This record gives sequence, C-alpha cells and structure tokens, in this order.
Amino acid sequence: MQKEVSAKKAPDKSSSIDEDRRSNAPEELDITTIRFAGDSGDGMQLLGTRFANTSAVFGEDVMTLAEYPAEIRAPAGTIAGVSGFQLSMGPQDIYTAGDMVDVLVAMNPAALKSNLEHVRKDGILIVNEDTFTEKNLKKVGYEENPLENSALAGYRVFPVGISKMTATALEPLGVEREQIGKSKNLFALGLICWLFNMPLDNTLNWLKTKFSKKPEVIKANTEALMAGNKYGDSNELFVTSYIIKQPEHKKQPGTYRYLNGNSALSMGLITAAEQAGLHLFLGSYPITPASDVLHELSRHKEFPVTTFQAEDEIAAIGAAIGASYAGSLAITSTSGPGMALKTEFLGLAVSVELPLVVINVMRGGPSTGLPTKMEQSDLFQALWSRPGESPLIVLAANSPKDCFDTAIEACRLTLKYMTPVIILSDGYIANGSEAWRIPSLDELPEMKAQFHTDAEKFHPYQRDPKTLARPWAIPGTAGLEHRVGGLEKEDITGGVDQSPENHEKMVHYRAEKVRRVCADIPPLEIEGNPVADLLVVGWGSSYGAITRAVMNSNNDGVPVASVHIKHLSPLPQDLGDILKRYKKVLIVENNLGQLWTLLRSIYLVDAKLLSKVNGVPFKISEVENKIREMVKG
Repeated sequence: MQKEVSAKKAPDKSSSIDEDRRSNAPEELDITTIRFAGDSGDGMQLLGTRFANTSAVFGEDVMTLAEYPAEIRAPAGTIAGVSGFQLSMGPQDIYTAGDMVDVLVAMNPAALKSNLEHVRKDGILIVNEDTFTEKNLKKVGYEENPLENSALAGYRVFPVGISKMTATALEPLGVEREQIGKSKNLFALGLICWLFNMPLDNTLNWLKTKFSKKPEVIKANTEALMAGNKYGDSNELFVTSYIIKQPEHKKQPGTYRYLNGNSALSMGLITAAEQAGLHLFLGSYPITPASDVLHELSRHKEFPVTTFQAEDEIAAIGAAIGASYAGSLAITSTSGPGMALKTEFLGLAVSVELPLVVINVMRGGPSTGLPTKMEQSDLFQALWSRPGESPLIVLAANSPKDCFDTAIEACRLTLKYMTPVIILSDGYIANGSEAWRIPSLDELPEMKAQFHTDAEKFHPYQRDPKTLARPWAIPGTAGLEHRVGGLEKEDITGGVDQSPENHEKMVHYRAEKVRRVCADIPPLEIEGNPVADLLVVGWGSSYGAITRAVMNSNNDGVPVASVHIKHLSPLPQDLGDILKRYKKVLIVENNLGQLWTLLRSIYLVDAKLLSKVNGVPFKISEVENKIREMVKG
C-alpha cells in the first residue's frame, strides 16, 4: 500500500533539482526501460519499487515486472540467485514492463551475465565494480573481468564502487557491517534518481514512515541514498542526465495509488463486500505468487474482514464454503498446485450452489514447476478440472489495476447467480505494479446480498426464474433449516435424490445458470483498425503486449485489430460473430494453446497460435513480428 497522490495537482519535479543541474539541460527521453538486478538479498525489489513509485508520483506512466529466484536461499553470487526488477516509464500510456532494457543496474557479475542479453546495444550499464572479484567471476564462468576487456564493447559502461562508497558514507555513523550491506541498494537508488532527475523526497518520507521505530536505520539509509545522489552529481563519469518528456495528455483527474495486482485484488474484494453489505472472509494457505492477497487483506482490520490461514489448501476452501453458508462473502486464494487440491471442495460449492470466489494466481507448471515465473496454463484446469459436470464462471484479469475491477465483477456475479467464480491472474500481474485511479462510489456497480427471510415460502432449490439462482438462507434462522452436502440434491426441496431423472435435471439447471451469465457480459471492444483482415485475440496478461503491438503496427501502416477476453466461462455471446468477421485470427497466450483449442472447437475458426511457455511474458516485438508475418502472408 503506497502513498496516494492527486492527479489534479502533480508535484513539480524541477523543484527538487538544483540550479546547476537544470543548467546542464538533461536529455529528454520517451519510453525508457530500466532493470535492477543483484543477489536476492541485495534489495532489488525495494530499489525498483521505490524508483517506480517516485516516477508514478511525479506523473509518468509506469509498468513493472518483478522476478525472483525459485530457490529460497540460492547460493550468493550465482545466476540462480539473481533477483530482478524491471520497469518501463514514459509520458504516454505504458502497457508492459518493456522489451529491451535501456539501463541495467547490475550489483554483481551474476546479475550482469544473466541480464546482458536483455540490454539494447548502446544501452547503459551501471555496475558495482567492488563485487567483480576473482571468486565471484569464477562462480558465473567469467574467465576474465568483463570490465577490463572488450566483452562489453557497444555498451555505455559505468563501473561504480557501490559497496565501498556505501561503507565510506556510513562509517562516521558506526553502522554495523550487516546494515552497510543492506544499504547499498539505497546508494544505487540515489544514483539512478540523479541520472533521471528524480527527487528524493518521496523515498525520504517513506524511510521515515517505514522505519519510524528504528532511527538508526533511517539515518543509515538516508546517508546511503544521499551519497549515491551526490556521487552522480559530482562524478565526471556521468556527463549527461536524463528526464522523461512531459505527458502527451493529462491523466483523468482523481486520486491515484501505485499498487500491484495482488493489492488491487484485495482492494476490489473489500470494496465489493462494502457495496454488498457483507462480511468478507478469506480462507487461504500461503503459496507463491498468491500469498500477498492473504497478507494484504489481513492488514485491513478497519473493515469487516476475517482472514484465516488454514493448515492446508483443502481446509482453506472448506472454511470459505462454510463462511459462505453462514452468509459471508467468501474468498479463497491460491496458485495452480493449490487449485489441484481444492477441486473436490470446488465441486461441492457448485453442487450446493453457494457464492464463492476462488483466486488462482497462475505460475509455471506442472506440479510445483516454476514458482516465481508466470504462465497462463491453468485455463483448462479452471474450466473443467472437477468431478462430473460442474460448470462455473471464469474471469481473467489483464493488468495489475484491472485486478480491482475483476474482483468486483467476480463478487457481483457470484452473488447474483449463486455459483462459484474463478479469477485467473498470474505472477506477472500479481507482482507487477502500475498507477491506478481510485474510482468514486458512483462508478461502482450496485450489488446487494439478498437473503431469503420468508419461512412460509422457503424451498432451498426454488430458483429465480431469470438467473436460476437458488435462495441464500442463513442457517439457524427459524423455518429456513436445510441441508447441504455433496450428494445430488432433489429439485426444489434440496433433499438427497439420486434418481436419473432428477440428476439430469439438476445438471442442466447448473449449466444453464452459467450460460445465462452471458446476459451480464458487455459487448466486446475491438481495438485497432476496424476494417483489418487480421484479428489478434488474447486473454489475461498478454493484454499489454498485444495492445501496444497492435498500436505500433497500425502506426506503421500494417492494419490489424484486437479483442481481449475477460469472461472465459461463459464466453461473450458476440465473440463468435466477431471471429467470423475476420479473414485471419491470431491467438496469443503463454501456454501451448488452451484458448486456441477452445475457440477452434466452439467456433470452427482456423485460428493461428502464437505461444510461449518459458516463464517470461510476451515482448511487444514478438507479437509485432507475428502480426507482420501474417499480414504479409
């Protein structure tokens, strides 16, 4: 949760830049991509988050990508232990964390070697030269020091003694060695803020708040931050500084927060519960990359929120179903391996027809697979991985800020149709961040929980004629006693009835209920060239790369359109007509073709596939190249 800033009056960036700096006429840049990389203990996520937050506060559009080692304690100085944080910032709408990197800050040889391929030629390399020891070089296979030969020819290389200068700056304070190691990322942050003419006020205020009970930590980090900033200002290595161009258009007035996808999901859930007048209950078991939903919701005790960390995934969803039965807005959160464990209870929620939101923050599989890498490979699991015919609603968020709207939409649908809803996010969205405008109350959809209270006309499975939703009755209310369980329910009464006729009727009711959700799905928006021959289709986190690639292609005279699908079950009712309108269809997804298989089988379109499953989101250039290939073909 970060500091809010009003877009009505953005702070003046130049106010914190001294007269000498302004007279140097910083070079103006458009969209710029920066990556910070180092050991997992070097604080790269903090460094990147603070710089991105500062950029967002002062008006740039920002999108980030956080990358973590898969091992909890990977050996220091090895490629397996490298942690990275990438951000793209600029004056126009930013849709991805960037393709090629313009500036790489590498804290050791492993960080340099594992990230150099992502840096464009003539890009800037800021390297902590103190870590380029013979021992560290051998760990990653460097036979010679790349800072002392021609290995980095073609790049603008700036060797900086970050470790030693941090120690020198903190020596007068009598700071312990461990704290010096923890502060070198602040030195790097001060330097990169100088390079891009970013003021330090935002980070200084954050330090005072974050470490309010540890004044010695505030002092050490402040000194390191200022030392890095002064080094850039005084060192002759850096003859040029940079500044991002002024935005091409003003942001919509309002109050903005810089937040990641998991935080946005949490905010959406709290907002939906408030709108519906319900107590929010989360039953969860920690799992990467979904754990922060549990962490975030547990912080908000000022709202009627209960978080329960269960002993396992099965207990977590079981508790959530129990909370739903008792009248709460019930949520459970997990990732792919946890979804596998929840399937029987998820089928129970379908059978007893209770509202439930299940969040799956996808990661690479199979099994425990790639815990810290993204993938979109759980679509089939969300649609069908349950015993028997057990359809439910499936939604997919497309960006960090879209997680807020997706959470609200999931809650609205689960309450209206009395059936579970799965939200698909992924590691890219969950850990990525961007600026999000807090909506006003009149922008939020209406939703109000309707509890049945009339004991004389109560039948547990007497359905609403429009939605086929059954009544939601709070147990313990006189005259509304009823049973729930996994055995097939008798139509109307809810008693156990396993007869062939009744079972078929109930199966069709549950399927038809999900189909009727189509009436609540707005028409799909087609972006790009409306008369193009090629349509690019995506879902989830491929949105950013597709959107920017379609924009770039049309600007270059290559006609193409795109459509992005949020509602994956049921699919939008106008999707079939849209697909048949185009001569060529390209589906882009981070799996082996799950949506591609689905759309080809339902709509009989000869769609082509752009697929990758390497744990890394799509680059804009990858989608652009495929668009050009198909248009020319």
